[in-house]
Amino acid sequence: MRLRNIPGAREEMLVNPFIVQEPARLRGRWHEEFGNDRPIRIEIGMGKGQFLLTLAQRNPGINYIGIEKYSSVLLRALTKQEELKLPNLRLIRYDAETIDEVFGDGEVDRIYLNFSDPWPKDRHAKRRLTSDRFLARYAKILAAAGCVEFKTDNVDLFDFSLEEAAANGWTLSYVTRDLHSEPEAETNVTTEYEDRFSAKGNPICKMIITRDQPREQ
Repeated sequence: MRLRNIPGAREEMLVNPFIVQEPARLRGRWHEEFGNDRPIRIEIGMGKGQFLLTLAQRNPGINYIGIEKYSSVLLRALTKQEELKLPNLRLIRYDAETIDEVFGDGEVDRIYLNFSDPWPKDRHAKRRLTSDRFLARYAKILAAAGCVEFKTDNVDLFDFSLEEAAANGWTLSYVTRDLHSEPEAETNVTTEYEDRFSAKGNPICKMIITRDQPREQ
């Protein structure tokens, strides 16, 4: 269970310089925030930040934005960023429900979804981050050659995600049901949840999807 009630976490989000306030004001202008024209990649539901902080350290020529709606969880990532002070990383406390109000058309190079809430009940399917309505939002903000990378240990959610992607005009460019046994495991950057689930013997599923239709103007 994620920690959501650390005293003072929400207040810290409002004053810390590493947290972008009112991110919608930067819609279509995120390159101004970073001061360069490098690719922008985002992680939705970044948790404590292990995955994105590692990527930002390894790839200084790429801009990263971590998005997390729970202040107490984001605070853990913020603590690490305060130590590292990575210039190519920004953090946002935000709910991805309206992600297309924060990023402009074609502004994002890549979207990472890691171990998202499976919302197992059928009536909650629309809340899954790989549901058709979220895929429609991703299609708007992704660059023409952009992609979505999704990892999970939940087989039912993975099957659902594959079906939703295929049904909504996306191309499955990479699919595996046991990532850690693949050659790609050598370069795979893990999350906190991934380490935990993998240690229990749970196979990690991954898909990479791209749009196979031209962006609507």
